Amino acid sequence: MTPVRPALDSELRELLADMPHMSQLTPEILAQVRQLPTASVDLLLADRQVDRREVTVPAKDGAQIRLSVFSPATTDRTTAAPCVYWIHGGGMVMGDRFSQLDIPLEWLDALGAVVVSVEYRLAPEATGTTLVDDCYQGLLWAAEHAGELGIDPARIIVAGASAGGGLAAGLTLLARDFGAPAIAAQVLICPMLDHRNTTTSSRQYSGVPGVWTGEMNEFGWRAVLGDLTDDEVPAYVSPSRAEDLSGLPATYIDAGSAEVFRDEDTDYATRIWAVGGQAELHVWAGGFHGFDALYPQADISTTARRTRTDWLTRLLRDS
Repeated sequence: MTPVRPALDSELRELLADMPHMSQLTPEILAQVRQLPTASVDLLLADRQVDRREVTVPAKDGAQIRLSVFSPATTDRTTAAPCVYWIHGGGMVMGDRFSQLDIPLEWLDALGAVVVSVEYRLAPEATGTTLVDDCYQGLLWAAEHAGELGIDPARIIVAGASAGGGLAAGLTLLARDFGAPAIAAQVLICPMLDHRNTTTSSRQYSGVPGVWTGEMNEFGWRAVLGDLTDDEVPAYVSPSRAEDLSGLPATYIDAGSAEVFRDEDTDYATRIWAVGGQAELHVWAGGFHGFDALYPQADISTTARRTRTDWLTRLLRDS
């Protein structure tokens, strides 16, 4: 029986009609996708007054983790800036530190934030906690160099989209449990939170071509988890496994109603509320996975992106 699915937003449906789709990932397809051109950071920065710095920091095993730091180009800053620590998407198997970078650069424009974007190692070459550990080492470096970077260490925001949203959630749990660094907020954009892939929305978007399907989700999780059994999967890798969501910073979660991650994202917000935490949840009617990154000009996308920025503006105003 074909599952009934929420209808797509009419504008998105028209835009999506011209986009090629696939329903599955394989090692061969992944290799091809990784060869495609990545986002042009020079194009993103062309009309912005931004200072850029490239650094490398050591991972726990000695590998080098690349970070890009983008700061508003100003000589009269008198107060330390908020920091957005950005974690890119790509199913944990593709993408780089420039993927979806237009999202945090909007916060550089609107809020004067310093953006630090991390290039964590990808699965299947890296597995288990390696990806989130890479993100953690980069975050520690940013916090330790806050003065040098002009960052207010009390206003560090961890943010990411899709796989990056899941890694941001895992990173925030890790920082909470280790007691450092302090994270003021987490922004989880259509986050990839649950390796079990058993929710209603996971089933609705399996067996059908799309931007990110249940089958593609299974491929991504298999790549990062390797031979781990369900009971062995750490909550830092699959945050929905975390038994305790207390003590988390202010959280923003959004997703589309027409995507695989809808139900696990809604559940994560519900569980934060259940322990007295503060979470803002938006499920955008008719939105598919990553709609606002793929088609930022659509009405629903501009609303979603503006709503995130408004939330961050209020958060920083009150901090």
